[in-house]
Amino acid sequence: MKHRLIIISALLLVGEVLQAQTKQWNLQDCLDYALKNNIQLQKSRVTLEGSKVDTKSAKAALFPSLSFSTSQGLTYTPWTENASFVNESGGTMTATSSSDKITGNGTYGLNASWTLWNGNQNRNNLKQQKLNEKMAQLDTEQTANSIQEEITQDYVQILYEVEEIKIAQSALELSKTERERGAEMVKTGSLAKADLAELEAQVTQDQYTLVNAQSLLASYKLKLKQLLEIDGNQDFDVVIPDVNDEQVLATIPLLNDVYQSSLNARPEIKSSQLSIDYANVAIKTAKGGYFPTLSLSAGLGSSDGTAMSGSLYNQLKHNFNSSVSLSISVPIFDNRKNKGNVEKAKLNYITSQLDLQSTQKTLYSTIEGYWQDATTSQMKYIAAKANVESMQTSYDLVSEQFRVGLKNVVDMLTGKNNLLSAQQSMLQSKYTSLLNLTLLRFYQGGKISI
Repeated sequence: MKHRLIIISALLLVGEVLQAQTKQWNLQDCLDYALKNNIQLQKSRVTLEGSKVDTKSAKAALFPSLSFSTSQGLTYTPWTENASFVNESGGTMTATSSSDKITGNGTYGLNASWTLWNGNQNRNNLKQQKLNEKMAQLDTEQTANSIQEEITQDYVQILYEVEEIKIAQSALELSKTERERGAEMVKTGSLAKADLAELEAQVTQDQYTLVNAQSLLASYKLKLKQLLEIDGNQDFDVVIPDVNDEQVLATIPLLNDVYQSSLNARPEIKSSQLSIDYANVAIKTAKGGYFPTLSLSAGLGSSDGTAMSGSLYNQLKHNFNSSVSLSISVPIFDNRKNKGNVEKAKLNYITSQLDLQSTQKTLYSTIEGYWQDATTSQMKYIAAKANVESMQTSYDLVSEQFRVGLKNVVDMLTGKNNLLSAQQSMLQSKYTSLLNLTLLRFYQGGKISI
């Protein structure tokens, strides 16, 4: 009984492992996983944490600093005792003893300093760091948006390639059927061997098309796995949702509505606006260099030594001292350093304004591209869908006429290739419309979903 339980448990464990390996990912699964594990996004979060540390350091600079210092030393004085005497001739002589002496000494100090005012440079620096922290947060959000957008594009491309493979497989099966029918017609003498060779060539061409579509599907899956930071050896597949005409032909939001909403929602716009504020504060910081700096300092100290009399406590007590000072530093001539800093800060302010305009134009261009592609692809899809029906009817007719000898191989293959081209056009416009509609809603502030 015990062995049975062990075997059953092992089988269940193997089943769970196999199930985990064959998990199919929908688009939301991919987005959620990437937002947690993508390396680029993790690096962006580390940069944000570093910005938070800089903000704390700038805030701490407003308060006094306190430090303790001590030093211990030895002094060697080989001739410390001198004596004077008069010699026989009446001259004065100096005698020095040769007794060596080594003495030790120590000093101890507790020092505090505080910059009371420096033209508000420290406070403006704090404002800059807070703005920089907000921009780092927005940069992280922008990175997350870019990753989500790229994942969506790859996911939709995978959906397209899956259906492309189905079309290619259907075309290949149809070609094989036509080849077999052609072989029978050759036996009966109703088809030339040259025509059969064309049917063979069509089978080869359709096999190549299928292999190429399968290769593209594998490459897009690999790219998606890399974005998700999934191990290359791990099995990976995606959920293939049913995409209906209602999704493909959904109402396209107005271009200006999407753009106006994105101006309030997109992090790259907010970051560019904060860059202007940052540059404005930087000008004030640079101008602070023209003003005097007022500093307060204070200290406590004492010392001891082996050459001194008394205990360590008494030496420290009697040598104790304290000091306090207020200093002011006035810049008079700084080799144009402050003026240069102000001029550069003003130029950076102009640059930040131009960057905002450039970001807004890039955003509009991106949204306009998605909007135009969505509009065009919807019209193409409607036309392509009707064209597929027409090409299917035409091919069915030509194929039947080929069977009874009223059409030749070229006519039949032309009809088949026209049908295949129409199906591919419909498929391309279908997923182009789906992708661009999804991204337009995303830029408008909504969530990505298919």
